[in-house]
Amino acid sequence: MNIEDYAAHDATGLAELIRSGDVSAQEVHAAASAAIEKVRPRIGGVAEGPWPEPLAYEAAGVFGGVPFGLKDLVCHAAGLPTRMGSRLTGEKGVTFPHDTELMSRFRRAGLATTVLTTTPEMGYNANTEPVVHGPTRNPWDVTRSAGGSSGGSGALVAAGAVPVAHANDGGGSIRIPAAFNGLVGLKPTRGRVPLAPDFQEALYGCAAEFVVTRTVRDSAALLDEVAGWVPGEKYRLPDPVRPFAAELERDPTPLTIAVQTESWAGTEVDPEVVAVVEGVARTLEELGHRVEAAGPRFDWEEFLTANCRLWAGFVAESVHATSALSGLAPGPDTLEASVLAGYEYGRRLSVLQLGEAFSIVNGISRVLGEFHTRYDVLLTPTTNTPPLPLGYLDADDSALGHEEWTRRIFDVVSFTPLFNLTGAPAISLPLGATSGGLPIGVQLAADLCEESTLLALAGQLERARPWNGRRPGVHAAA
Repeated sequence: MNIEDYAAHDATGLAELIRSGDVSAQEVHAAASAAIEKVRPRIGGVAEGPWPEPLAYEAAGVFGGVPFGLKDLVCHAAGLPTRMGSRLTGEKGVTFPHDTELMSRFRRAGLATTVLTTTPEMGYNANTEPVVHGPTRNPWDVTRSAGGSSGGSGALVAAGAVPVAHANDGGGSIRIPAAFNGLVGLKPTRGRVPLAPDFQEALYGCAAEFVVTRTVRDSAALLDEVAGWVPGEKYRLPDPVRPFAAELERDPTPLTIAVQTESWAGTEVDPEVVAVVEGVARTLEELGHRVEAAGPRFDWEEFLTANCRLWAGFVAESVHATSALSGLAPGPDTLEASVLAGYEYGRRLSVLQLGEAFSIVNGISRVLGEFHTRYDVLLTPTTNTPPLPLGYLDADDSALGHEEWTRRIFDVVSFTPLFNLTGAPAISLPLGATSGGLPIGVQLAADLCEESTLLALAGQLERARPWNGRRPGVHAAA
């Protein structure tokens, strides 16, 4: 298998080729390694690898032998050092003696982990330019950001290096890289994908684990493989009525869809982004859905206060735990300015301040819950702008305190974090582009546990407005 053939297939397509015997898993791995090395000099995105052999996996799995990227944060493999994008882990990183449950499920699904992908330090950025690895560049325009915090995964999948890669999302970190790189990015409902055994919940319930893909069918099929409760998990969701992949075999019944293009933060939304969302709204009407301008209303400053406190608490916990594992002390030599500021802010938080943040979460969650009694789906931009210039979100800017840093991020990615705070599912789809060819993502969000609705609608939009023929300038097959 040559690189061009390899990069032309999504994960499902590669799995079919391997299963049929048309190619071997070893040939596919060799093509993946060559593809990664081909694009790596121009976009980065690699924390470690590609390795001569992938990590162990079950060849009989649905995706048996398909190359896979593992993000260097939260989900981890036994014996594989992880750095979390941080100097605080030391030169060799920290190593765990066990797989996370999600890693075990990735292996059982047959995914052949080939490379560790980059993340900003501790994941708290909508960009991926950590001091420890340098910038991850957008394959559509290398002067622009690949997004964050799953920027390494997003860049490598978009560039044809791997067909699917792990990602996680505490404020948009699956959906933002999906939007910036022209990919599919589903953030599942809180509790849909397990966090065992390291966490009962991450970021006080705001963070979710999954992947970025090029096609809706890959996201749906992989969700079938990794979703589901494990004993001890804090949240236990009902199983779907039918497999998620089966939702793509039918068009959804007509839905009531709200459209909002105004930022809850009151910040500017790029006119080209608005135009793409409005075009998708017209497509949805043509497909038989009822579409109207509407959106949930809540106090943005209260929302920002809650996020600021929750993120600071989580950063403080993460830094404290990482320091204990590595033996290194938190400080300016081991942490970037924004993470150090968040750590110090978090250490000063009181129980009453955290309690107030949880009260805000409760109020906003009920606003969104009531909204979904009237609307099945909310359509918005994924991000306020097309991919940002590199350096715009500089995590090592010591002039910004924790509150200023939080505001700076959320001002430009104001549409994604609502669904982290409330735990609701949301998906970004690559349904448009700027006049200069940069990807524009469109977000669909639904009520809790309604991934099936989102995937059915996403599949319908993929058929109506296909994106399969688009390819960035930096690509393994170029």
